[in-house]
Amino acid sequence: MNDDREASLVYLYDQLAALEAEVRGAVARRLEHDSTPDDRFRGLYISEAEVERLLAQPQPWTVRRRDRHPEAGELAGNGKAAADIRLIRLARTFGLDDADVAILLVALAPDVDARFERLYGYLNDDVSRRRATVGLALELCDLHSAAAQARARLTAPAPLLQRCLLTVEESERPFLTRSLLVPDRVTSYLVGDDRVEAAIEPLVVQPAGLIVSDAMRIEPEVGLWYVREHAGGAGLSLVASALARAGLGTLAIDLERLPPAADIQHIAGVSGREAGLAGAGLVVGPVEVLAERGGDAVRAFSDLDCPVAMIGGRSWDPLWSRRIPLQVEAGTMAPEERRRMWAMALRDDGEAVDLDTAVASFWLSPEQAARAAVAARHQARAEGRPVRSDDVQAGARAQNAAGLERLARRVTPAMTWDDLVLPAEAATQLRDLASRARNRDTVLDAWGLGATASRGRGVTALFAGDSGTGKTMSAEVIAGDLGLDMYIIDLSSVVDKYIGETEKNLDRIFTEADRVNGVLLFDEADALFGKRSEVSDARDRYANVEVAYLLQRMEQFDGVAVLTTNLRANLDEAFTRRLDAIIDFPAPDEQHRRLLWERNLPPSLPQSDDIDI
Repeated sequence: MNDDREASLVYLYDQLAALEAEVRGAVARRLEHDSTPDDRFRGLYISEAEVERLLAQPQPWTVRRRDRHPEAGELAGNGKAAADIRLIRLARTFGLDDADVAILLVALAPDVDARFERLYGYLNDDVSRRRATVGLALELCDLHSAAAQARARLTAPAPLLQRCLLTVEESERPFLTRSLLVPDRVTSYLVGDDRVEAAIEPLVVQPAGLIVSDAMRIEPEVGLWYVREHAGGAGLSLVASALARAGLGTLAIDLERLPPAADIQHIAGVSGREAGLAGAGLVVGPVEVLAERGGDAVRAFSDLDCPVAMIGGRSWDPLWSRRIPLQVEAGTMAPEERRRMWAMALRDDGEAVDLDTAVASFWLSPEQAARAAVAARHQARAEGRPVRSDDVQAGARAQNAAGLERLARRVTPAMTWDDLVLPAEAATQLRDLASRARNRDTVLDAWGLGATASRGRGVTALFAGDSGTGKTMSAEVIAGDLGLDMYIIDLSSVVDKYIGETEKNLDRIFTEADRVNGVLLFDEADALFGKRSEVSDARDRYANVEVAYLLQRMEQFDGVAVLTTNLRANLDEAFTRRLDAIIDFPAPDEQHRRLLWERNLPPSLPQSDDIDI
């Protein structure tokens, strides 16, 4: 145990010694007013003799060598030394006054010294109730149990309860007889244990340590920040570096790891407490996960009484907090920053990886890149070879959130350019489309053309042709060429007969799509386009609005989005101008049909001599 933990423990024991003196006084008062000392039913509770025996026992902490440590009064008066004492630091961090600390110690005592269990049982006049009650705590702290100010210390708005340092149990009992309980995490912190609370440990992520900018500053008077970033941004690294410059650590919570039935209020309270114990700012994101559960879920975190930075991709909603956040635009990492991020993640294992091509299509945060690198390293070592580009791509694909798979079918590409049988013009357009997606960062960022672009960074296309002409396969080939997975969305299942519901369904799809790196294929777009051939009522006219909304969301999407249709004629020029590419897939002619048969009949397949393809 290092010196600051030892000193903190000695200080805590000194406070418990003072509490024992108060307990002695309370016992004396009980004995003075006890009218039945010879009650034959005394076996149902702790006797006075047992209490005297407990109080006569040496304090369990006096066996320590205390000559190496200053007394409690000296520590409290020494500002520098006090800052290293955990109980004093906790009081300062959470805004506790002397009376709050005294109540906390009363509730904490049985968890540090088992003698207090039996002593409290005696004072409660109930051997089964070995925790301090509200009434007993107020008595031991010399607070009047009928005074509103004293009772308010143990109600919800008070810092002890609001900051999850103490809970008042047994709400069905009268107020003064309710038991007080200190969470185990608070007790373990005070005795020197710095392990994160078990309830949030699976949600905690470590910042990757990539300092991307000094644009964000942490000011004491600002308690809430909202960092808006695009998918694969470095918002967490940005906040962590700002917190470090302010002398604070970072407690980062990945909300995508929340269990479906998680108690958000409890998770938020515990997270705020953990940040305070660690001397850290709390960073949570993506905020969209909370927004889907309602405004109360967002406010559970944003209204915490500690420095909170929230990260998300959508605009801030004023209803999300009673506080006004300082809003920061994280921007996107430049190509050289992303390359440095991957080099840091792969370290020496990246020597055989061409970073300029292997990960150019992936937008990952520094933390996701670090996890992808670990996955690539494990795969390579399992096969006894160096890390390759395909290992890194597989690790990057593994970082895709699973939410989109509830709304779309995920496909790992198996087709390559050699599998396509298309006219030369269509094949060239497809390769140009893949090249555009691969080099967009260079064009938009390194060459500076993104500064004047009003649309998103993504690539959109329309594949038009009859069924069976290779539209879906072509999208799969492009995805494989970029090293991405493909997500197939059947628009016929998205379109809803009720006005407004189709847009809600599309919004859910694109919200989840923002959390993955992949190619979106909107199949069966005729479910929308087909409505344009006959406009006879309000529902048919509203189909135009749905098409416009779909194209608008595709423009805002930062990845690759492809529509397939059999009815290109039903889409007017006003809509087609909003797409980056329109590729026609004609029915295969005789030559192409022959190639298709030859490629789909492997040489190993037994064939009769009379087969004439």
